[in-house]
Amino acid sequence: MTVWLCSGQGAQKPGMGADLLVLPEVTDVFDVMSRELEMDLHQLACEGTPEEINQPEAAQALTMAVSVGVGLALKARGFAPDALIGFSLGQISALVLSEMLPLEEAARLLKVRSSSMAAACAANPGGMVALMGAMLDDAEALCAEAADDDVLVCANHNAPGQIVISGHNDALERAQQLWKDAGKRAVRLATAGAFHSPLMEPAAAEVERFCSSLAFREPAVTLICNTDAQPFLVSEAAARLGQQVKSGVLFEQSVRALIDEGETDFVEVGFGGVLTGLVKRIDKEASRTSVGTLDQFEAYVSGE
Repeated sequence: MTVWLCSGQGAQKPGMGADLLVLPEVTDVFDVMSRELEMDLHQLACEGTPEEINQPEAAQALTMAVSVGVGLALKARGFAPDALIGFSLGQISALVLSEMLPLEEAARLLKVRSSSMAAACAANPGGMVALMGAMLDDAEALCAEAADDDVLVCANHNAPGQIVISGHNDALERAQQLWKDAGKRAVRLATAGAFHSPLMEPAAAEVERFCSSLAFREPAVTLICNTDAQPFLVSEAAARLGQQVKSGVLFEQSVRALIDEGETDFVEVGFGGVLTGLVKRIDKEASRTSVGTLDQFEAYVSGE
């Protein structure tokens, strides 16, 4: 039984996706998303500088285009998942691969999500910090101690020993110092703001409003929702996608839920291999494969 993992933002680098453009499915996805987003993804993939690739809109667009393109290319060659998990941005890619939304509508959703989150970041400055060696109880206690009157919450439940917290800058600085005083390492992430925290409330409302206008279809396979590690329900799609913007990403819980149901083969359709690395930390016995370059794609398809 196979689970496809759809990548989140953060592993982008110049040249990502360029080699995959020999696959017609990937080219088609790049064409559609370039048109809907008014952005030349072909140029970005083939010629984009580090500065251009790291712009939030470009990074998100390329990350999604690679995930969806690889997934559709695998489907065209007879491969299909039994379940899907998308990490943050990857939830939108998973909507396409689970057949809940057509690509054009998913690209428009990405555009609304990106612009509304950028506006929320400008209105409510903040950031994110990865706590190395943290278990959930540790991170929650740290947030409670460091928050004072600011926002500070656990945002990404990545894997055992890696929790990301999100909130106001002052609270993050207090948390980093407390973590350092305890002899542990905390790393400030290069994000534009306090994603997956209550500071994203305006963006969450905007995403939910937009999603209320979309006609979601029943998923062809199980799609696990970031917010509660439970199967995504069409009747709750708009509310859940809005909630996802301001709630924690329960990646570890999602993976464990599927492992408990007998899923043991995890394939990251997307660039960078970050999620397969997290799966290794969650369960070393689980099978892990990254499919984000042409060489990786060809090896997977050929069974090597």
